[in-house]
Amino acid sequence: MISMRDTRAGTSPARIFLRLSGVAAALVLAAAPLPSFAATSTTAAAAQLTASHGAGVNDFYRARGGRPLWLAPQSGTSAQLMLGLLTSASADGLNPNRYQVRKIASALRAAGRGDLRAVSRAESMLSQAFASYATDLRRPPSLGIVYVDPELRPVTPPARQLLDSASAAPSLEAFVDSMGWMHPTYGQLRRALMSRSYLNEGQRRMLALNLVRARALPVSRARYVVVNSAAQRLYMYENGQVVDYMRVVVGKPKNPTPMMTALIRFAALNPYWNVPPDLAQERIVPNILKGGRAYLKAKGYQALSDWTESARVVDAGSIDWRAVAAGRKEVRLRQLPGPANSMGRMKFMFPNQEGIYLHDTPEKEKLTEASRLFSGGCIRLEDAPRLGRWLFGRPLKPQGVKAEQRVPLPAPVPLYITYLTAVPSGSSIAYFEDIYGRDLARLTELGGRSAIASR
Repeated sequence: MISMRDTRAGTSPARIFLRLSGVAAALVLAAAPLPSFAATSTTAAAAQLTASHGAGVNDFYRARGGRPLWLAPQSGTSAQLMLGLLTSASADGLNPNRYQVRKIASALRAAGRGDLRAVSRAESMLSQAFASYATDLRRPPSLGIVYVDPELRPVTPPARQLLDSASAAPSLEAFVDSMGWMHPTYGQLRRALMSRSYLNEGQRRMLALNLVRARALPVSRARYVVVNSAAQRLYMYENGQVVDYMRVVVGKPKNPTPMMTALIRFAALNPYWNVPPDLAQERIVPNILKGGRAYLKAKGYQALSDWTESARVVDAGSIDWRAVAAGRKEVRLRQLPGPANSMGRMKFMFPNQEGIYLHDTPEKEKLTEASRLFSGGCIRLEDAPRLGRWLFGRPLKPQGVKAEQRVPLPAPVPLYITYLTAVPSGSSIAYFEDIYGRDLARLTELGGRSAIASR
Protein backbone atom coordinates (compact mmCIF):
# COMPACT_ATOMS: atom_id res chain seq x y z
CA MET A 1 0.00 0.00 0.00
CA ILE A 2 1.14 3.56 -0.69
CA SER A 3 1.01 5.37 2.63
CA MET A 4 -0.20 8.95 2.66
CA ARG A 5 2.58 9.59 5.19
CA ASP A 6 5.01 9.56 2.24
CA THR A 7 3.49 12.78 0.91
CA ARG A 8 4.25 14.80 4.09
CA ALA A 9 1.33 17.23 3.74
CA GLY A 10 -1.04 14.41 2.79
CA THR A 11 -2.30 16.01 -0.42
CA SER A 12 -1.27 13.42 -3.03
CA PRO A 13 -3.60 10.47 -3.69
CA ALA A 14 -2.46 7.04 -2.66
CA ARG A 15 -4.03 5.38 -5.69
CA ILE A 16 -6.04 6.56 -8.67
CA PHE A 17 -9.20 4.67 -9.60
CA LEU A 18 -11.50 5.00 -12.60
CA ARG A 19 -14.95 6.25 -11.66
CA LEU A 20 -17.63 3.75 -12.62
CA SER A 21 -20.68 5.87 -13.34
CA GLY A 22 -23.76 5.19 -11.25
CA VAL A 23 -25.78 4.78 -14.43
CA ALA A 24 -23.47 2.10 -15.78
CA ALA A 25 -23.36 0.34 -12.44
CA ALA A 26 -27.13 0.30 -12.16
CA LEU A 27 -27.56 -1.03 -15.69
CA VAL A 28 -25.10 -3.82 -14.99
CA LEU A 29 -26.92 -4.70 -11.79
CA ALA A 30 -30.32 -4.54 -13.45
CA ALA A 31 -29.20 -6.75 -16.35
CA ALA A 32 -27.60 -9.38 -14.12
CA PRO A 33 -29.69 -12.06 -12.41
CA LEU A 34 -30.78 -10.92 -8.98
CA PRO A 35 -28.77 -12.73 -6.28
CA SER A 36 -30.19 -14.98 -3.63
CA PHE A 37 -29.90 -13.54 -0.12
CA ALA A 38 -30.30 -14.90 3.36
CA ALA A 39 -33.81 -16.02 4.08
CA THR A 40 -36.09 -13.09 4.81
CA SER A 41 -39.77 -13.16 3.97
CA THR A 42 -40.47 -10.61 1.23
CA THR A 43 -44.10 -10.58 2.33
CA ALA A 44 -43.02 -9.69 5.85
CA ALA A 45 -40.61 -7.10 4.46
CA ALA A 46 -43.37 -5.52 2.38
CA ALA A 47 -45.66 -5.33 5.40
CA GLN A 48 -42.89 -3.79 7.50
CA LEU A 49 -42.06 -1.12 4.91
CA THR A 50 -45.70 -0.20 4.41
CA ALA A 51 -46.29 0.03 8.14
CA SER A 52 -43.17 2.16 8.64
CA HIS A 53 -43.47 4.59 5.74
CA GLY A 54 -46.88 4.11 4.12
CA ALA A 55 -48.49 7.26 5.53
CA GLY A 56 -45.54 9.44 4.56
CA VAL A 57 -45.39 8.01 1.04
CA ASN A 58 -49.14 8.51 0.58
CA ASP A 59 -48.89 12.09 1.83
CA PHE A 60 -46.05 12.75 -0.62
CA TYR A 61 -48.04 11.58 -3.66
CA ARG A 62 -51.20 13.27 -2.45
CA ALA A 63 -49.34 16.58 -2.19
CA ARG A 64 -48.10 16.26 -5.79
CA GLY A 65 -51.45 15.21 -7.20
CA GLY A 66 -50.34 11.64 -7.84
CA ARG A 67 -47.57 12.63 -10.28
CA PRO A 68 -44.80 10.01 -10.47
CA LEU A 69 -41.31 10.65 -9.15
CA TRP A 70 -39.18 7.71 -10.25
CA LEU A 71 -40.94 7.02 -13.55
CA ALA A 72 -41.53 10.60 -14.68
CA PRO A 73 -40.09 11.42 -18.15
CA GLN A 74 -37.49 13.80 -16.66
CA SER A 75 -36.29 11.21 -14.15
CA GLY A 76 -34.16 9.34 -16.67
CA THR A 77 -32.68 6.16 -15.23
CA SER A 78 -33.35 7.09 -11.60
CA ALA A 79 -35.51 4.00 -11.05
CA GLN A 80 -32.76 1.69 -12.32
CA LEU A 81 -30.17 3.55 -10.25
CA MET A 82 -32.28 3.14 -7.13
CA LEU A 83 -32.84 -0.54 -7.84
CA GLY A 84 -29.08 -0.94 -8.27
CA LEU A 85 -28.43 0.57 -4.84
CA LEU A 86 -31.09 -1.58 -3.21
CA THR A 87 -29.82 -4.74 -4.90
CA SER A 88 -26.30 -4.07 -3.62
CA ALA A 89 -27.39 -3.02 -0.11
CA SER A 90 -25.16 -5.75 1.35
CA ALA A 91 -22.29 -3.29 0.69
CA ASP A 92 -23.95 -1.09 3.33
CA GLY A 93 -24.22 -3.99 5.77
CA LEU A 94 -27.95 -4.29 4.99
CA ASN A 95 -30.09 -7.15 3.64
CA PRO A 96 -31.43 -6.38 0.12
CA ASN A 97 -34.38 -8.70 0.77
CA ARG A 98 -35.73 -6.07 3.15
CA TYR A 99 -36.32 -3.77 0.16
CA GLN A 100 -38.19 -6.26 -2.07
CA VAL A 101 -35.69 -5.94 -4.91
CA ARG A 102 -37.15 -8.88 -6.85
CA LYS A 103 -40.68 -7.49 -6.76
CA ILE A 104 -39.49 -4.00 -7.70
CA ALA A 105 -37.52 -5.41 -10.65
CA SER A 106 -40.58 -7.35 -11.79
CA ALA A 107 -42.82 -4.28 -11.47
CA LEU A 108 -40.34 -2.16 -13.45
CA ARG A 109 -40.24 -4.74 -16.24
CA ALA A 110 -44.02 -4.78 -16.40
CA ALA A 111 -44.13 -0.98 -16.33
CA GLY A 112 -41.71 -0.95 -19.25
CA ARG A 113 -44.23 -3.00 -21.23
CA GLY A 114 -46.85 -0.31 -20.73
CA ASP A 115 -48.76 -1.86 -17.82
CA LEU A 116 -50.21 1.20 -16.06
CA ARG A 117 -51.01 -0.69 -12.90
CA ALA A 118 -47.37 -1.82 -12.79
CA VAL A 119 -46.27 1.81 -13.13
CA SER A 120 -48.25 2.75 -10.04
CA ARG A 121 -47.05 -0.33 -8.19
CA ALA A 122 -43.40 0.27 -9.12
CA GLU A 123 -43.65 3.93 -8.08
CA SER A 124 -45.06 3.09 -4.68
CA MET A 125 -42.64 0.23 -4.05
CA LEU A 126 -39.62 2.31 -5.04
CA SER A 127 -40.65 5.14 -2.74
CA GLN A 128 -41.30 2.76 0.15
CA ALA A 129 -37.96 1.03 -0.40
CA PHE A 130 -36.04 4.31 -0.81
CA ALA A 131 -37.48 5.69 2.43
CA SER A 132 -36.62 2.52 4.30
CA TYR A 133 -33.11 2.24 2.82
CA ALA A 134 -32.28 5.89 3.50
CA THR A 135 -33.66 5.61 7.04
CA ASP A 136 -31.57 2.51 7.70
CA LEU A 137 -28.43 4.30 6.50
CA ARG A 138 -29.14 7.36 8.61
CA ARG A 139 -29.46 5.41 11.86
CA PRO A 140 -26.50 6.36 14.11
CA PRO A 141 -23.83 3.65 14.00
CA SER A 142 -22.34 2.23 17.18
CA LEU A 143 -18.86 3.78 17.13
CA GLY A 144 -18.29 5.13 20.62
CA ILE A 145 -18.86 8.73 19.50
CA VAL A 146 -19.23 11.23 22.33
CA TYR A 147 -22.35 13.33 21.62
CA VAL A 148 -21.71 16.42 23.75
CA ASP A 149 -24.81 18.24 22.48
CA PRO A 150 -27.80 15.89 22.14
CA GLU A 151 -29.31 17.87 19.26
CA LEU A 152 -26.40 16.76 17.05
CA ARG A 153 -27.11 13.06 17.55
CA PRO A 154 -28.23 11.64 14.17
CA VAL A 155 -31.96 11.16 13.76
CA THR A 156 -33.78 9.15 11.13
CA PRO A 157 -35.82 11.45 8.86
CA PRO A 158 -39.47 10.66 8.04
CA ALA A 159 -40.39 9.24 4.63
CA ARG A 160 -42.12 12.43 3.50
CA GLN A 161 -39.01 14.52 4.20
CA LEU A 162 -36.77 12.09 2.31
CA LEU A 163 -39.06 12.02 -0.71
CA ASP A 164 -39.44 15.80 -0.69
CA SER A 165 -35.65 16.16 -0.78
CA ALA A 166 -35.45 13.75 -3.70
CA SER A 167 -38.15 15.57 -5.67
CA ALA A 168 -36.55 18.96 -4.95
CA ALA A 169 -33.16 17.88 -6.31
CA PRO A 170 -32.22 19.62 -9.61
CA SER A 171 -31.53 16.16 -11.04
CA LEU A 172 -33.04 13.04 -9.50
CA GLU A 173 -30.47 10.94 -11.36
CA ALA A 174 -27.61 12.89 -9.80
CA PHE A 175 -29.30 12.78 -6.38
CA VAL A 176 -29.52 8.98 -6.47
CA ASP A 177 -26.13 8.50 -8.13
CA SER A 178 -24.38 10.56 -5.42
CA MET A 179 -26.62 9.25 -2.60
CA GLY A 180 -27.65 12.82 -1.88
CA TRP A 181 -29.40 11.86 1.38
CA MET A 182 -25.99 11.03 2.88
CA HIS A 183 -22.78 12.99 3.49
CA PRO A 184 -20.82 13.20 0.18
CA THR A 185 -18.03 11.06 1.62
CA TYR A 186 -20.39 8.11 2.00
CA GLY A 187 -21.39 7.90 -1.65
CA GLN A 188 -17.79 8.24 -2.83
CA LEU A 189 -16.50 5.51 -0.53
CA ARG A 190 -19.36 3.22 -1.51
CA ARG A 191 -18.66 3.78 -5.19
CA ALA A 192 -15.02 2.83 -4.66
CA LEU A 193 -16.08 -0.31 -2.84
CA MET A 194 -18.61 -1.33 -5.51
CA SER A 195 -16.24 -0.65 -8.42
CA ARG A 196 -13.52 -2.74 -6.68
CA SER A 197 -11.15 0.21 -6.57
CA TYR A 198 -8.84 -1.34 -4.02
CA LEU A 199 -5.54 -3.17 -4.27
CA ASN A 200 -6.09 -5.96 -1.78
CA GLU A 201 -8.40 -7.39 0.85
CA GLY A 202 -7.01 -5.05 3.51
CA GLN A 203 -8.01 -1.96 1.55
CA ARG A 204 -11.43 -3.46 0.84
CA ARG A 205 -11.99 -3.91 4.55
CA MET A 206 -10.79 -0.36 5.21
CA LEU A 207 -13.37 0.96 2.75
CA ALA A 208 -16.09 -1.06 4.48
CA LEU A 209 -15.04 0.11 7.96
CA ASN A 210 -14.96 3.74 6.90
CA LEU A 211 -18.37 3.48 5.23
CA VAL A 212 -19.78 2.86 8.70
CA ARG A 213 -17.94 5.88 10.12
CA ALA A 214 -19.13 8.07 7.23
CA ARG A 215 -22.73 7.32 8.24
CA ALA A 216 -22.17 9.51 11.32
CA LEU A 217 -21.23 12.56 9.24
CA PRO A 218 -23.87 15.27 8.78
CA VAL A 219 -26.15 15.75 5.78
CA SER A 220 -26.79 19.39 6.70
CA ARG A 221 -26.27 22.18 4.18
CA ALA A 222 -25.45 24.58 7.02
CA ARG A 223 -21.93 25.48 8.14
CA TYR A 224 -20.00 22.90 10.13
CA VAL A 225 -16.44 21.76 10.88
CA VAL A 226 -15.03 18.25 10.45
CA VAL A 227 -11.74 17.13 12.00
CA ASN A 228 -10.37 13.84 10.70
CA SER A 229 -7.86 12.78 13.33
CA ALA A 230 -6.51 9.95 11.13
CA ALA A 231 -5.58 12.48 8.41
CA GLN A 232 -4.76 15.24 10.94
CA ARG A 233 -6.81 17.71 8.94
CA LEU A 234 -9.65 20.14 9.68
CA TYR A 235 -12.28 20.95 7.04
CA MET A 236 -14.75 23.83 6.92
CA TYR A 237 -18.05 23.04 5.16
CA GLU A 238 -20.69 25.30 3.67
CA ASN A 239 -23.64 24.13 1.56
CA GLY A 240 -22.34 20.56 1.68
CA GLN A 241 -18.93 21.49 0.19
CA VAL A 242 -15.45 21.98 1.66
CA VAL A 243 -14.59 25.69 1.47
CA ASP A 244 -11.30 25.60 3.38
CA TYR A 245 -9.04 23.20 5.26
CA MET A 246 -5.89 23.17 7.33
CA ARG A 247 -3.43 20.85 9.03
CA VAL A 248 -3.88 20.06 12.70
CA VAL A 249 -1.96 18.31 15.47
CA VAL A 250 -3.95 15.62 17.28
CA GLY A 251 -3.43 13.34 20.26
CA LYS A 252 -0.57 10.92 20.65
CA PRO A 253 -1.48 7.23 20.35
CA LYS A 254 -1.46 7.02 24.16
CA ASN A 255 -3.72 10.11 24.35
CA PRO A 256 -6.02 9.62 21.33
CA THR A 257 -8.32 12.41 20.24
CA PRO A 258 -11.83 11.00 20.77
CA MET A 259 -14.55 10.78 18.16
CA MET A 260 -16.88 13.54 19.23
CA THR A 261 -19.75 15.76 18.10
CA ALA A 262 -20.34 19.15 19.75
CA LEU A 263 -21.31 22.77 19.15
CA ILE A 264 -18.52 25.35 19.03
CA ARG A 265 -20.01 28.04 21.25
CA PHE A 266 -17.33 30.67 21.88
CA ALA A 267 -13.73 31.70 21.41
CA ALA A 268 -11.39 32.61 24.27
CA LEU A 269 -8.72 35.20 23.43
CA ASN A 270 -5.51 35.54 25.43
CA PRO A 271 -6.22 32.13 26.94
CA TYR A 272 -4.67 30.50 29.96
CA TRP A 273 -3.34 26.99 29.57
CA ASN A 274 -4.51 24.86 32.45
CA VAL A 275 -1.97 22.04 32.31
CA PRO A 276 -3.50 18.55 32.66
CA PRO A 277 -2.01 16.82 35.74
CA ASP A 278 -0.42 14.00 33.72
CA LEU A 279 1.28 16.48 31.38
CA ALA A 280 2.41 18.58 34.34
CA GLN A 281 4.04 15.53 35.89
CA GLU A 282 5.56 14.34 32.60
CA ARG A 283 6.65 17.57 30.89
CA ILE A 284 6.68 20.52 33.29
CA VAL A 285 7.73 19.33 36.73
CA PRO A 286 11.08 17.83 35.59
CA ASN A 287 12.01 21.29 34.27
CA ILE A 288 10.91 22.89 37.53
CA LEU A 289 13.18 20.50 39.45
CA LYS A 290 16.07 21.54 37.21
CA GLY A 291 15.42 25.28 36.88
CA GLY A 292 13.39 26.13 39.95
CA ARG A 293 11.41 29.36 40.12
CA ALA A 294 13.40 30.84 37.23
CA TYR A 295 11.86 28.26 34.90
CA LEU A 296 8.35 29.00 36.20
CA LYS A 297 8.82 32.72 35.68
CA ALA A 298 10.37 32.39 32.21
CA LYS A 299 7.55 30.20 30.96
CA GLY A 300 4.78 32.08 32.74
CA TYR A 301 3.52 29.25 34.97
CA GLN A 302 1.52 29.73 38.15
CA ALA A 303 0.65 27.13 40.78
CA LEU A 304 -2.99 27.25 41.94
CA SER A 305 -4.63 25.94 45.09
CA ASP A 306 -7.23 23.71 43.34
CA TRP A 307 -9.30 23.25 40.16
CA THR A 308 -12.26 25.44 41.13
CA GLU A 309 -13.19 28.79 39.60
CA SER A 310 -12.19 30.48 42.87
CA ALA A 311 -8.70 28.90 43.02
CA ARG A 312 -5.96 31.18 44.33
CA VAL A 313 -2.32 31.48 43.29
CA VAL A 314 0.00 29.74 45.77
CA ASP A 315 3.72 30.11 46.47
CA ALA A 316 5.63 27.62 44.28
CA GLY A 317 8.11 27.21 47.14
CA SER A 318 5.41 25.61 49.28
CA ILE A 319 4.92 22.70 46.87
CA ASP A 320 6.76 19.37 47.15
CA TRP A 321 7.71 19.12 43.47
CA ARG A 322 9.48 15.80 43.96
CA ALA A 323 6.23 14.31 45.27
CA VAL A 324 4.45 15.69 42.18
CA ALA A 325 7.12 14.17 39.90
CA ALA A 326 6.70 10.80 41.66
CA GLY A 327 2.91 10.91 41.28
CA ARG A 328 2.26 11.09 45.03
CA LYS A 329 0.81 14.58 44.82
CA GLU A 330 -1.19 16.48 42.21
CA VAL A 331 -0.82 20.18 41.46
CA ARG A 332 -2.70 22.58 39.23
CA LEU A 333 -0.44 24.57 36.95
CA ARG A 334 -1.64 27.44 34.80
CA GLN A 335 0.33 29.16 32.05
CA LEU A 336 -0.31 32.86 31.61
CA PRO A 337 -1.13 34.35 28.18
CA GLY A 338 1.89 35.30 26.14
CA PRO A 339 4.19 34.23 23.30
CA ALA A 340 5.14 30.96 25.04
CA ASN A 341 1.59 29.97 25.97
CA SER A 342 0.75 26.53 24.57
CA MET A 343 -2.75 27.72 23.62
CA GLY A 344 -1.32 30.48 21.43
CA ARG A 345 -3.55 33.49 20.92
CA MET A 346 -6.97 31.85 20.98
CA LYS A 347 -8.94 28.70 21.56
CA PHE A 348 -12.39 27.60 20.36
CA MET A 349 -14.58 26.03 22.98
CA PHE A 350 -17.28 23.34 22.85
CA PRO A 351 -17.45 22.60 26.59
CA ASN A 352 -17.15 18.88 27.24
CA GLN A 353 -16.13 16.54 30.05
CA GLU A 354 -13.21 15.17 28.02
CA GLY A 355 -11.46 18.56 28.09
CA ILE A 356 -11.03 18.68 24.31
CA TYR A 357 -10.92 21.94 22.34
CA LEU A 358 -9.42 23.56 19.24
CA HIS A 359 -6.58 25.99 19.83
CA ASP A 360 -3.74 28.01 18.40
CA THR A 361 -0.14 26.97 19.05
CA PRO A 362 3.27 28.68 19.12
CA GLU A 363 4.93 25.44 17.92
CA LYS A 364 4.19 25.93 14.22
CA GLU A 365 7.08 23.69 13.20
CA LYS A 366 5.17 20.63 14.41
CA LEU A 367 2.47 21.34 11.82
CA THR A 368 4.96 20.72 9.01
CA GLU A 369 5.57 17.14 10.14
CA ALA A 370 4.07 14.29 8.11
CA SER A 371 2.77 12.62 11.29
CA ARG A 372 1.26 15.23 13.61
CA LEU A 373 0.61 13.26 16.79
CA PHE A 374 1.94 15.44 19.60
CA SER A 375 -0.95 16.59 21.78
CA GLY A 376 -2.63 15.23 24.88
CA GLY A 377 -5.90 14.89 22.93
CA CYS A 378 -6.74 18.48 22.05
CA ILE A 379 -6.46 19.78 18.49
CA ARG A 380 -3.80 22.35 17.59
CA LEU A 381 -4.57 24.48 14.54
CA GLU A 382 -2.29 25.45 11.68
CA ASP A 383 -4.01 28.85 11.38
CA ALA A 384 -6.35 29.62 14.28
CA PRO A 385 -7.00 33.24 13.18
CA ARG A 386 -8.19 31.96 9.78
CA LEU A 387 -10.64 29.58 11.42
CA GLY A 388 -11.77 32.44 13.66
CA ARG A 389 -12.47 34.66 10.65
CA TRP A 390 -14.54 31.90 9.06
CA LEU A 391 -16.49 31.17 12.25
CA PHE A 392 -17.19 34.78 13.21
CA GLY A 393 -17.08 36.51 9.82
CA ARG A 394 -14.44 38.95 11.11
CA PRO A 395 -10.94 38.94 12.58
CA LEU A 396 -10.73 38.12 16.28
CA LYS A 397 -8.66 40.63 18.23
CA PRO A 398 -8.35 40.81 22.03
CA GLN A 399 -9.24 44.03 23.81
CA GLY A 400 -6.10 44.69 25.83
CA VAL A 401 -4.12 42.07 27.75
CA LYS A 402 -6.85 40.65 29.95
CA ALA A 403 -6.80 36.84 30.02
CA GLU A 404 -9.61 34.59 28.82
CA GLN A 405 -11.61 37.17 26.86
CA ARG A 406 -14.75 35.30 25.89
CA VAL A 407 -16.30 35.99 22.47
CA PRO A 408 -19.62 34.14 21.98
CA LEU A 409 -20.57 32.85 18.53
CA PRO A 410 -23.89 34.40 17.45
CA ALA A 411 -24.95 30.93 16.23
CA PRO A 412 -23.07 27.84 17.50
CA VAL A 413 -21.32 25.87 14.75
CA PRO A 414 -21.37 22.04 14.78
CA LEU A 415 -18.06 20.21 15.04
CA TYR A 416 -17.59 16.56 14.06
CA ILE A 417 -14.36 14.86 15.14
CA THR A 418 -14.14 11.64 13.16
CA TYR A 419 -11.60 8.94 12.31
CA LEU A 420 -11.49 8.15 8.58
CA THR A 421 -8.54 6.05 7.41
CA ALA A 422 -9.90 5.93 3.85
CA VAL A 423 -11.15 9.19 2.31
CA PRO A 424 -12.06 10.41 -1.17
CA SER A 425 -9.42 12.60 -2.80
CA GLY A 426 -10.65 13.81 -6.18
CA SER A 427 -10.98 10.70 -8.33
CA SER A 428 -8.89 8.61 -5.93
CA ILE A 429 -9.03 7.16 -2.45
CA ALA A 430 -6.40 8.22 0.08
CA TYR A 431 -5.53 5.67 2.77
CA PHE A 432 -4.13 6.79 6.11
CA GLU A 433 -2.30 4.97 8.85
CA ASP A 434 -4.43 3.46 11.61
CA ILE A 435 -2.75 5.70 14.20
CA TYR A 436 -5.02 4.73 17.10
CA GLY A 437 -5.49 1.06 16.20
CA ARG A 438 -9.24 1.47 15.75
CA ASP A 439 -9.27 -0.35 12.40
CA LEU A 440 -7.32 -3.24 13.88
CA ALA A 441 -9.61 -3.42 16.91
CA ARG A 442 -12.71 -3.54 14.70
CA LEU A 443 -11.23 -6.07 12.27
CA THR A 444 -10.19 -8.25 15.17
CA GLU A 445 -13.71 -8.02 16.54
CA LEU A 446 -15.03 -9.10 13.14
CA GLY A 447 -12.51 -11.93 12.89
CA GLY A 448 -10.39 -10.21 10.26
CA ARG A 449 -7.07 -9.90 12.05
CA SER A 450 -5.15 -11.65 9.26
CA ALA A 451 -6.40 -9.19 6.62
CA ILE A 452 -4.57 -6.32 8.28
CA ALA A 453 -1.26 -7.79 7.09
CA SER A 454 -2.13 -7.12 3.45
CA ARG A 455 -2.26 -3.40 4.14
